[in-house]
Amino acid sequence: MFTDMDYDLEEDKLGIPTVPGTVTLKKDANNLIGISIGGGAQYCPCLYIVQVFDNTPAALDGTLAAGDEITGVNGKTVKGKTKVEVAKMIQTVQGEAVIHYNKLQADPKQGKSLDIVLKKVKHRLVENMSSGTADALGLSRAILCNDGLVKRLEELEKTAELYKGLMEHTKRLLRAFFELSQTHRAFGDVFSIIGVREPQAAASEAFVKFADAHRNIEKYGIQLLKTIKPMLHDLNTYLHKAIPDTKLTIRKYLDVKFEYLSYCLKVKEMDDEEYSSIAMGEPLYRVSTGNYEYRLVLRCRQEARARFAKMRKDVLEKIELLDQKHGLASYR
Repeated sequence: MFTDMDYDLEEDKLGIPTVPGTVTLKKDANNLIGISIGGGAQYCPCLYIVQVFDNTPAALDGTLAAGDEITGVNGKTVKGKTKVEVAKMIQTVQGEAVIHYNKLQADPKQGKSLDIVLKKVKHRLVENMSSGTADALGLSRAILCNDGLVKRLEELEKTAELYKGLMEHTKRLLRAFFELSQTHRAFGDVFSIIGVREPQAAASEAFVKFADAHRNIEKYGIQLLKTIKPMLHDLNTYLHKAIPDTKLTIRKYLDVKFEYLSYCLKVKEMDDEEYSSIAMGEPLYRVSTGNYEYRLVLRCRQEARARFAKMRKDVLEKIELLDQKHGLASYR
């Protein structure tokens, strides 16, 4: 039996305040509200939310979050119960489940420890390594969503180099073409003067025609340059504004991704630590006092995941827009 004697340690909240509340969640077609539960008897005095799953009643409602403590279900206290028993309490309720909770008022900055910063650095280093190199150094490569955005960043850098060379070559070519058109104009002026001074009518007419021909070449050359100039301007905008902006967004996305992966790794390490201590019969202090440190990391992981999903969506939209601009520039 789970008794008060099992809890000879007070909860260590790490200075994190909690606010009580109640939320009513309508169950989905699978009789679920969309949360996973951790803690509880016999090692932890608190039952808490480990994860809120996407597109579930709990996620759509938005009240509950990872790290929040569950204190009751439909007016019945859950103190002293196991997480399996609480899950069954929620499952047996039909239609709507009333969840009583203590909202964890966590500051994400408090959870961003030096360990998380170092894990981000590790992920950033491993991202650019081959599998063989990472294995040789004893590092694990974290792959998320078969992420092709890293390759896309490399492609953008190569494309930028290609377009930069193309623009420089085109500018030199257009300058040479402009100088050639001015040469034709000079020829036209010379032939025109000769034609005016030529006493023979036939020869004079021939020189005037030569002059007109060279002047027309210069005229059509200038028209061509005016036609190409907007295309060159579009290419310049694509190269110096669109591509750098997209590359910056991808780099921000990668930073958020590495932070999310770092919290995932931290949760895994804390889980392993907890399982090992229980197997040895020596429950951790943090677990026996409410597991607030773990719950803080869970909250940080959830918020990092939300930022990751938002940034990924933004990046995909920018890449799509970039492709459309590129296609439009090519069409022109």
